[in-house]
Amino acid sequence: MFRKIVFGIGMGALAIMMGCPSSYPNCKADDECAEKGEVCVQGTCKECATDANCKLGFVCDANQCVPRPECKAHTDCGFGKVCRAQKCVEDSSMRAPGSCTSSKECSPGEECQNGFCATPQAATCTLPTIYFGFDESQLSSMAQSELSSFASCLKRIPMSLNVEGHADERGTEEYNLQLSNRRAASVKRYLTTLGVNTNNLNTLGYGKNRPAVRGSNEDAWAANRRVEFVSR
Repeated sequence: MFRKIVFGIGMGALAIMMGCPSSYPNCKADDECAEKGEVCVQGTCKECATDANCKLGFVCDANQCVPRPECKAHTDCGFGKVCRAQKCVEDSSMRAPGSCTSSKECSPGEECQNGFCATPQAATCTLPTIYFGFDESQLSSMAQSELSSFASCLKRIPMSLNVEGHADERGTEEYNLQLSNRRAASVKRYLTTLGVNTNNLNTLGYGKNRPAVRGSNEDAWAANRRVEFVSR
């Protein structure tokens, strides 16, 4: 019996001397925790001991790897920001009156534009003037290009328009009235083929009675052979 006890004590001492590994999570060295991807901290396997044990963007906090905080003090943030809940946020006390970071901070009907609350302007299309050759109602290539761009805008931002045709002073009033109507109809027809709602376009002809430029020369006549758009 005495011999067994002595033998048991001897084997226990031998195990200690030989450095037998401890059972997890107990440890004596980092290599005993390596299988779990951990390190030995004061006799226990832990996720980390220092920031170096964590992946990029994480720090060691209470032996656990956690995302690196954006800040810990106000001085860690730039001008106009303060540290709250470890994140840099805008300091409202330093904002200019009416400034904003999102439309949620603005009054009803306003939007945050370039850092300030403002009432958005109603979207609209620029109304072109289409010019014609002498005694012509057909569209030139330049006129078609202008109307193509205009049609693209009208399909995004529908508008109700009068399509008003005009003529220069040469010719009879009756003939110029017909010519101005043909010019307006030509413009409307081209816009509708491009997908503009025909119900939003109303054609009118004014002949030579509403000149854009007064005069009896080629410059005046060229300016008066036209179709204009007027919102209705």
